[in-house]
Amino acid sequence: MIDIKEKLLKLQDKEYKKFQNMICTTSKYEIIGVRMPELRKISKQIIKDDYKLFLKENKIVYYEEEMLMGLVIANANMTFDETCKYLEKFIKIIDNWAVCDTICASLKITKNNLDKMWIFLSKYLDSNNEYEIRFVIVMYLLYYIDKKYLFRIFNIIENLKNESYYVKMSVAWLISIAYVKEKELTTEFLNNTHIDKWTYNKALQKIIESNRVSNDDKNIIRKMKR
Repeated sequence: MIDIKEKLLKLQDKEYKKFQNMICTTSKYEIIGVRMPELRKISKQIIKDDYKLFLKENKIVYYEEEMLMGLVIANANMTFDETCKYLEKFIKIIDNWAVCDTICASLKITKNNLDKMWIFLSKYLDSNNEYEIRFVIVMYLLYYIDKKYLFRIFNIIENLKNESYYVKMSVAWLISIAYVKEKELTTEFLNNTHIDKWTYNKALQKIIESNRVSNDDKNIIRKMKR
């Protein structure tokens, strides 16, 4: 097993560290400043060597170790149930949007286990933890924006009571993705929703900023602002 901390420190990019410190202000772990391509390479090496030993013994000191743990869980060749067992522990330690969103996007195992993952995610909807809920919302927007799930998703975000910034931002992002993929259903939702004004207008903003939305549709969306 490679010495993870030593490897990370050797790969430090001080300018990138400054950038990461600006965008990951909520991380409780020190940031070394290692770029994602390097972290992905290290995670692949860990998986090849002994990922179970790593997941058992890894003591997180650095932000990059938190990210590595998530990448290993997401990409190791495990059954869905094994992945969820590790994921359940990992979700509790997520403390910033970058780790949350990166690991969500890495969980490709979801594509072949949509219904199972939906059930797994559902238990976090009543959480008071900002990043546990953001994890669910980001998973929804990455894997579940279609007619089979969309009405359920809209119902969930309509009744979501969490006022945390990164939760509200994820909801706005989800609505914008839903608009691109299912414009009519999302427009109907926007015309009837009672979600808070800030999240609603942020969703409209993200729709307008999308390169996948026509100028005519953007003009309609602008007129919907509260």
